[in-house]
Amino acid sequence: MLQPGEWAYSDKLKEHFMNPKNILQGENTDDFDGVGMEGNLQCGDQMMVVIKVDKEKETITDCQWKTYGCASAIASTSVLSEMVKGRTLDAAFHISPKEVALELGGLPDHKIHCSVLGDKALRSAINNYYTRNGQEEKVKQEQVKVICQCMSITDHDIEDAVLEGARTYFELQERTKLGTVCGQCKDEAELLLEKFKHIHFGA
Repeated sequence: MLQPGEWAYSDKLKEHFMNPKNILQGENTDDFDGVGMEGNLQCGDQMMVVIKVDKEKETITDCQWKTYGCASAIASTSVLSEMVKGRTLDAAFHISPKEVALELGGLPDHKIHCSVLGDKALRSAINNYYTRNGQEEKVKQEQVKVICQCMSITDHDIEDAVLEGARTYFELQERTKLGTVCGQCKDEAELLLEKFKHIHFGA
């Protein structure tokens, strides 16, 4: 058990939480080339990421953000905003939550999902840049597959549940209500559960 004054986080994560980098000041985003928004304030988490782009090189020259999230979300997006500077749009688009967590020196398993919010908002900002600049063919849409027809649970819902701590089929059901009507989706859901555990945790 942690004693008073102790942290369950790495020094780097604490630094990015206590002194976050690249926070967007004010509400005006007119000076930026791409704007992305993810999350829902009703759920307590919302993230905005804005980027400036060198249009000749298609590299990110600046990345700022604003969130109403937890310490892990703040630290994750702070370090992400540093990681993407100088990267091409394509390379930045493919940064994974696992890479962000490693850069921070690790995140508790139940907090990995916090790093996804900034990651999704960044991808949304990059897609917004492509749309604004008439490059719709470069916009990458995430394909969503409905796994549980009865409860309308998608593969993305399963991945989110794993990121939030689900490790067994029972825990997946508890979080999503998947498979609680006809149960025909169980085999596919279990395969996806194992796939996402391996991708995000090496399990």
